[in-house]
Amino acid sequence: VHGELLEADQDASVPEDWILVERVGSLEEVELTFALKQQNVNQMDELLKLVSDPDSHQYGKYLSLEEVAALVRPSQLTEKVVQNWLQSHGVKNCHTVVTQDFLQCVMTVQVAEELLPGTKFHLLRSDGTEIAFLLSFTVFFVCLFFFFYFLVGGVHRFPPKGKDISKGWEGARQSALGFHLGVTPSVIRSRYNLTAKDVGTATNNSQAVAQFLEQYYHPADLAEFMCLFAGGFTHMSAVERVVGTQGRGKAGIEASLDVEYIMSSGANISTWVFTNPGRHESQEPFLQWMLLLSNMSAVPWVHTISYGDDEDSLSDAYMNRINIEFMKAGLRGISMLFASGDSGAGCRHLTKERNTFRPSFPASSPYVTTVGGTSFKNPFKVTYEVTDYISGGGFSNVFARPGYQVAAVEAYLKSVQPLPPQTYFNITGRAYPDLAALSDNYWVVTNRVPVPWVSGTSASTPVVGGILSLINDQRFLKGLPSLGFINPRLYKLQGKGLYDVTEGCHLSCLDDKVEGKGFCASPLWDPVTGWGTPNYPALLKALID
Repeated sequence: VHGELLEADQDASVPEDWILVERVGSLEEVELTFALKQQNVNQMDELLKLVSDPDSHQYGKYLSLEEVAALVRPSQLTEKVVQNWLQSHGVKNCHTVVTQDFLQCVMTVQVAEELLPGTKFHLLRSDGTEIAFLLSFTVFFVCLFFFFYFLVGGVHRFPPKGKDISKGWEGARQSALGFHLGVTPSVIRSRYNLTAKDVGTATNNSQAVAQFLEQYYHPADLAEFMCLFAGGFTHMSAVERVVGTQGRGKAGIEASLDVEYIMSSGANISTWVFTNPGRHESQEPFLQWMLLLSNMSAVPWVHTISYGDDEDSLSDAYMNRINIEFMKAGLRGISMLFASGDSGAGCRHLTKERNTFRPSFPASSPYVTTVGGTSFKNPFKVTYEVTDYISGGGFSNVFARPGYQVAAVEAYLKSVQPLPPQTYFNITGRAYPDLAALSDNYWVVTNRVPVPWVSGTSASTPVVGGILSLINDQRFLKGLPSLGFINPRLYKLQGKGLYDVTEGCHLSCLDDKVEGKGFCASPLWDPVTGWGTPNYPALLKALID
């Protein structure tokens, strides 16, 4: 046998502010997710590059879910070994997905502790929050380790200290500035050159938002928002499909913002809402959401997600497995857009004397399109845009820079001086965001009340998603496939079809070395606003063939 922590790069010690309450009862039920070792992961990566590269003869030749399943499905030997191992412990309540590379099994704590020798489940409490925690080492049998990896959500890591348990990028922060007239759908459409005719008409088009952290939208809020702010263009006032269970009680401002702005930017396009109960280690259950997609043959073409976590709060194993799920989505022609975050470059305090910037995930994933934020230069007029100081951006500490962005990022690093000290960021990492949109002072209707001054990249992301859905619409009308994973094509455009944002810096560590300043915008790509913000007619022209 070989003993090690479930996720060796994570701190499994109990923080001082958590109190051990008791052992979890042996008959209490837990659900463990087993990620079986997939086949052909490198081949999948290469194939994604081909179907996403406009210069490839395979561009746009996407796979069906069943074809993806045939590519990645674990070997028969892996399936047999894992199933025999589970059955030998009496574990029978399991379900899988179409791709057959995950097993989710419900069992008692007693069985789980027998299944993972050396583990003990305990209940701990801090400030009214209780979590079940896996104290001690897990023993893997070497012969099994080669067949699957454990992802045991919610049982072996504490919520990050010193911040909310998790964040919808600061919960779509409300600005303290009361003088702004406010961003509405008409302002968005004016700035990005969308006319009244720029609405969806293709019957096979669709888009989606995903909600986490017990955030829910109310249909009445959406209807009222459209009545108040969408009078100048054809639109839908209701979500076509909710996947998951909508909670009761008050609407969340995050959920309201996402739905209202993807449906007013991507107007008259069928929209779904994925709502995901529960949390992964008190954070967003991204994996559970991706498992939903792995079980659905027909899903929307564009998904926007306004949530994320610090890279260092998640294990490399977890993030790498999520990335494979993003790759699967890209192979199917699905565009995944994530908010870049509202903490600028972020800041992680390593010691009293040493800080570093703090990248976010999934924003830092090489397999998603990440959206930053901007503000109007003149807050009273529809003018050109500058950096929104909260716009998340930087360089991953986990993922290497993908080939599609090497030239653009190296050009930035060579041309912009001075850069922050290199001890603050990983100069070779995946750089983000990829593009941006307005993120400052939005109007939202939530709980039947119009609320002004809502800001954050959780606003810019559904706007960009809606615009990409409109471009998909035009492509579908011409018999072309969806845009899919857009990054390789976006970087080849080198800013064509986008307004370049060249003014402003975002925030970072408040110390004597960087003095609160992170990276700054510059001509062409930069790690604050990416390539810039959409100019719809020009972007449509660049992406229509």
